[in-house]
Amino acid sequence: MPTTPFDRRRFLALSSALGLASTVFPSTLLAQAEEGGGITRETVARAAAIACLHFSPEQEDMMLGDLKDALGNYDAIRKLDLPNSVAPALIFDPVLPGMKFDTVRRPLRPSPAPEVSAPKDLEDVAFHSLRQLGELIRTRRVSSLALTQMYLERLKRFDPLLLFAVTLTEERALAQAKEADRDLARGKYRGALHGLPWGAKDLLATKGYRTTWGAAGFEDQYIDQDATVVERLDAAGAVLVAKLTLGALALGDKWFYGMTRNPWKTDQGSSGSSAGPASATVAGCVAFSIGSETLGSISSPSTRCGATGLRPTFGRVPRSGAMALSWSMDKLGPLCRSVEDSALVLAAITGPDGKDRTVHDLPFNWDATLDLKSLRIGYLKADFDREPPEDAKPEDKARRLESKKIDDASLDVLRSKLGLKLIPVELPSCPTATCSPCWWPNPPPPSTSSPAAAATTC
Repeated sequence: MPTTPFDRRRFLALSSALGLASTVFPSTLLAQAEEGGGITRETVARAAAIACLHFSPEQEDMMLGDLKDALGNYDAIRKLDLPNSVAPALIFDPVLPGMKFDTVRRPLRPSPAPEVSAPKDLEDVAFHSLRQLGELIRTRRVSSLALTQMYLERLKRFDPLLLFAVTLTEERALAQAKEADRDLARGKYRGALHGLPWGAKDLLATKGYRTTWGAAGFEDQYIDQDATVVERLDAAGAVLVAKLTLGALALGDKWFYGMTRNPWKTDQGSSGSSAGPASATVAGCVAFSIGSETLGSISSPSTRCGATGLRPTFGRVPRSGAMALSWSMDKLGPLCRSVEDSALVLAAITGPDGKDRTVHDLPFNWDATLDLKSLRIGYLKADFDREPPEDAKPEDKARRLESKKIDDASLDVLRSKLGLKLIPVELPSCPTATCSPCWWPNPPPPSTSSPAAAATTC
């Protein structure tokens, strides 16, 4: 990564520690230092004069020493050659004292196999669910190779408009698809994802293909390993067809080539940072995809594009081989076209891998026949009741009111159509936004152009 003599954010943070944050002095001194090539007594004096401050020679000496020491420390840190895979010496555990979990592993119980027939035009199945696609493959009405070629063609056709693909893994995909068909012919069926094409957010390492993290400067980065989720989906018989876009270094939907777009409203970004997985899945260009979330990066693009995103609880899915943004917050999860699709993918990627020490050894037991009324459904009442501020701009107020209509309609479906008893939950008052990283952008408001589903799981 390129280095610069000064890092504005760190410099201002240091000035704050010296008690100077409330003045214009830090910014002025930084500008003087950048212009003059370093921090000297002269740059301090000029900055102080501009900020209408006066320092004694002793104060100047103390300031110069502290600033130079801090900059030296930053330089030393930047010179450390630590690969992305080296985790810091901390473990964040989301399991609270006294919490009990089901530790019995049960067989996966998906919904009954759907009735499917061989399509006249293979593109007719582009938007099918995983259960439908899987049954077409299992019964050999459609080959994995044909399905893979169809999705690769759609990726090539729609990428110029939506900008959702960084790299097509075509050679790897065709080889995997042929192997999936051979396995099936020999009676070896790997399960619900056998032969189904999928896309990986381009922060997941994949041998032989670049992993760009969506950022300029990393366009030609190759990481000589497969991320754990890539290995697990390989083992499940899934076929990787593309490395999909993410906002640069997992922020937003703008990457080094452009902005990934919402398939339903192409003048709008798909939101991020799992921008490509949401866009490609909703556009019917992959059967499913894997994204990541640190603070909204699955739920936000799912809301914007109308995908069914599942943001697993921290500690569910190993992140080995994934770009680290926050070691105590990063999660990997599926973006799909239905809730059950997400469950089937999660079942394939969950559990410890012996590398990511944050992952708990707890089963994920999916049972599509479960009576929903047996579940405890909590919701944050204050968030559903939230009205727009009186001083909000008209467009912001209209957007919030439209969003509230969608929220109310969702609650009504749960209560009236599904007969569920919802339990209002209130969280303790805590300045979570203030505690969040200052550089993190707020997720965009939900788009009203398409429906959305977002799920979480423990």
